[in-house]
Amino acid sequence: MSNEPISLSKALASFDALWSPRIVTRVNDYDVRIAKVEGEHIWHVHEDTDEFFLVLDGELHICLREPGGERTVLLEQGAVFTVPRGTEHRPYAPSGAAILMFEPTGTPTVGDRHDEIPGHIDSTTGHALTT
Repeated sequence: MSNEPISLSKALASFDALWSPRIVTRVNDYDVRIAKVEGEHIWHVHEDTDEFFLVLDGELHICLREPGGERTVLLEQGAVFTVPRGTEHRPYAPSGAAILMFEPTGTPTVGDRHDEIPGHIDSTTGHALTT
């Protein structure tokens, strides 16, 4: 990792793939990842870790399946939200967004359990496949 400041806007400008997070730095045993997102991701759950989201640009919706039923949280630019470990969730961004996530190194984007993975997503990493 770099010991120099990192421009998130430059890092985001360096790729176009959607739902394919890039690691910009590490803090202890955690990855700080950025991603461009648009449309829907898949329902998934991280059994052993919370998942932190910060919206850098745009708007992100996160559907949650909780004991009391389903609900959706809306994150506007500058908002943060943590999905608790073990909570099934599905992020989506109808108009696109840029997000920052903070999670343990090696955490798969599609979680530990997930819906069927579409053909354009790598089932091992959860990252979008490039063509």
